Amino acid sequence: MKQQKTIKTEVRLTGKGLFSGKETKMVFRPADPDTGVVFVRKDLDPPARVEVCPDHIAQRDRRSALQNGRAVIETPEHCLAAIYAMDIDNVVIEVEGAELPGFDGSSDEYFRALQRCGIQVQDAPQRPILISESVCITEGDKSIYALPHQGNGLSLTYDMDYTQHTGVGRQIYSCDLSESTYAQNLARARTFVLEAEARQMQAAGIGTHLGPKDILVISSDGPIKNTFRWPDECVRHKVVDLIGDLRLAGRPIVGRVVAYKTGHTLNQKLVKRLVEASRQIEQQRALSDKPLLDIKRIQKILPHRYPFLLVDKVIEIEGSRRIRCVKNVTFNEQFFQGHFPSSPVMPGVLIVEALAQASGLLFAQTLEHTGKLAVLLTMDAVKIRKSVVPGDQLILIAEADKVRSRAAKCNCTAMVGDEVVAEAQLKFMLVDDDV
Repeated sequence: MKQQKTIKTEVRLTGKGLFSGKETKMVFRPADPDTGVVFVRKDLDPPARVEVCPDHIAQRDRRSALQNGRAVIETPEHCLAAIYAMDIDNVVIEVEGAELPGFDGSSDEYFRALQRCGIQVQDAPQRPILISESVCITEGDKSIYALPHQGNGLSLTYDMDYTQHTGVGRQIYSCDLSESTYAQNLARARTFVLEAEARQMQAAGIGTHLGPKDILVISSDGPIKNTFRWPDECVRHKVVDLIGDLRLAGRPIVGRVVAYKTGHTLNQKLVKRLVEASRQIEQQRALSDKPLLDIKRIQKILPHRYPFLLVDKVIEIEGSRRIRCVKNVTFNEQFFQGHFPSSPVMPGVLIVEALAQASGLLFAQTLEHTGKLAVLLTMDAVKIRKSVVPGDQLILIAEADKVRSRAAKCNCTAMVGDEVVAEAQLKFMLVDDDV
């Protein structure tokens, strides 16, 4: 099993966004195990975190984007592709500006900057998404496949069909992703646009700061005032975009991905499908395995007792970021005596209370908050979507959003099987346990 990795030293980059032309400053910083890849918009007040994960994918034309509330990160794919190629699991990227620098339209500037940082192996196992079953997504004549693979990494094939455009034609490229392969064959591959598309975009005020020498603009005769770095540079860049989009999963992927004429939208749909399938497999495995925290250990952390202790066991913990707990709902629950005797339904407020207790267990994983008690302050965006009845197994998921010395916020979800039964954003005050 591979170990997680971060960068050894900080590195700074500055450049203009490809679409907006606005200058953005970036600082890459080492991060603790299980942090993941996290962007921090330092130009917002207060600064806002945007974790790289499927839940934060925002739809855009011709590019990828991430969004968490008002914080947006535009065109992160070239940066994420370099991070993936370097096999970096944990890094915090402070950003001043909404769109990441485009540089020369390739991923090379990001890749070389991360190489200069060096890699630090960490004392925590990597948790890749393993493609165990074939997945296929199609839209019109476009398709993308995820397939099991004998290797222990990511194998890629992209079939780019521009047969109607003589300046590009049809190109196919395959590779097994590694740092050396990326450095030699992919990092310098630039984004491209057809001449007619470039005129339309600039007429709409997009990319007006760019000329043919700054980006590959391709006519029927080939690049305008520019030259290809490889005869098949276009398909190589499509592979770079695909790698960056796959890193939106939040974790590396082990398997084979085959794409035909896909773009960011279809790539991202595959990512969401793979992450959800992985979660289901991990959930089934966790439910059958020995719990990470049993009821005895839970009672040492939470002050709650019968009949108000609503967490039976903890089945998954991702550092201080995420926790999954189980509440087995039986007919013997005290609240069913009056809610409602003839049609027993678990009160929604108790589902939210169970999510709050799961959040308290999550905060307890951070040494800084050991001995702290999470007191619920506010509940926002609460939605009770399904009834929970005797015999259900309630899966309680809490994901830390903001955790400070005296306050914390969690995004919480309760599920029964594959169905979401409740959601809530919970805010807490962290007080000493003896208060």
